[in-house]
Amino acid sequence: MKITILDDYLDSIRHLPCFAKLAGFDVSILTEKYDDPAKLSLAIGDSDALALFRERTKITDELLAGLPKLKLISQRSVFPHIDVDACTKRGVLLCSKQGAGKKPSYAAAEMTWALIMASARQIVEQNASLRAGKWQMGIGKTLRGRTLGILGYGKVSRVVAGYAKAFGMNVVIWASEASRKAASEDGWDVAPSRAAFFAKPDIITVHMRLTPETSGVISGDDLAQMRPDSLFVNTSRAGLVVPGALLAALDAGRPGKAAVDVLDVEPLTDFNDRFANHPNVLATPHVGFVTEDELDMQFGDIFDQIIGYANGDPINMINPDVWKA
Repeated sequence: MKITILDDYLDSIRHLPCFAKLAGFDVSILTEKYDDPAKLSLAIGDSDALALFRERTKITDELLAGLPKLKLISQRSVFPHIDVDACTKRGVLLCSKQGAGKKPSYAAAEMTWALIMASARQIVEQNASLRAGKWQMGIGKTLRGRTLGILGYGKVSRVVAGYAKAFGMNVVIWASEASRKAASEDGWDVAPSRAAFFAKPDIITVHMRLTPETSGVISGDDLAQMRPDSLFVNTSRAGLVVPGALLAALDAGRPGKAAVDVLDVEPLTDFNDRFANHPNVLATPHVGFVTEDELDMQFGDIFDQIIGYANGDPINMINPDVWKA
């Protein structure tokens, strides 16, 4: 069975403990991103299975048409980047473990807190000043006593709320009606309205899945409600914000700063990109989940799905009719 792993930019997967699960398989790893489906089809060749690296590549009918020998796509979590109907039409089984049970992504939660701390205490700027021989360059902010707004209330949100509590911050939640109810039952304050949620906090951090329903859920009007001295943090997905709205909001001065780990274009290689170079932006290249522990867990699940298929017992099937056929 021939397997191709897509979009491993750092060639990191072969070094994970879970990679041993694929011993005996013919495995290729693509470290380059292919935007042209025809070129990607040639790179994949006659592979039987694809292992996807999150949502880095869109799986379209055009791509699948150039992969007549493909029988399996194995990935993890949600799949807005995959044309499931096209997979079914072409006899490709999609297997995807949804979530991680009761375990949140601590890596993403820790990255969120790292961005909050770095922004509040001007870590990057202070380091640059020191390296330039200028000593201190400004005054940071203490987190204790300030308010953290959390948009969305799931597993990662709960962890981030716990970090905020440990730092002595006030926490306010805004989410769907059911999630607001859950947050209230867990003892967290819930904003009286969406407008009040965006207007009050010193920091707002976003923790939601990107789905067709949540795409562009954060508008320019929402951001305009934020305070001029506030910070907007996003380690979830850039697509949750209306395209261009955050840059326009920063230019207008509300919010005052942004710290993001997700970008509209990924991978972003344009060193002149205006958003990434904005003086009030701290941006990192989507590394919130890129830790040895997190990747080993995720790809362990992905490889288990491949092994299950190879053994005639597939798991986590999204379009099981393909297997029945």
